[in-house]
Amino acid sequence: MERYPDIEIYLVCGNIERLQQWLGAALDSPVIFKRAGKGKWRSETQLDSKPVAILFMESAVDGFDSLWFDSAATPWARDVDCARAANRFLGVEVRCSLGSWQPGDDPDRFFKISPDGTEEVIDWPDSGQ
Repeated sequence: MERYPDIEIYLVCGNIERLQQWLGAALDSPVIFKRAGKGKWRSETQLDSKPVAILFMESAVDGFDSLWFDSAATPWARDVDCARAANRFLGVEVRCSLGSWQPGDDPDRFFKISPDGTEEVIDWPDSGQ
């Protein structure tokens, strides 16, 4: 399975402390976000001695927060793996790209996981969902 060079998911979070709990458990290392501007939070940690930079942006797109890992050194090989883990732990709606985006791919096709774990492919932001 291809490992993506970075991971980004979109979620309806609303609770940065709960997000830090999940990430600390998933990365087996404390994750403490520090304010990096209005609605932006940053953290750096390590996984297997490799640095993992994390950026959390509140209300990045259509009311969804963005969680971006600027590293391939995460427990998840792909965005969808991270999205599923976030959904299971946080119990919130999570969205992510369908794959490693390439020029020519449809930028509006996303993978959606509902709070109950239902998965579907949607057009976003035009889907009205």
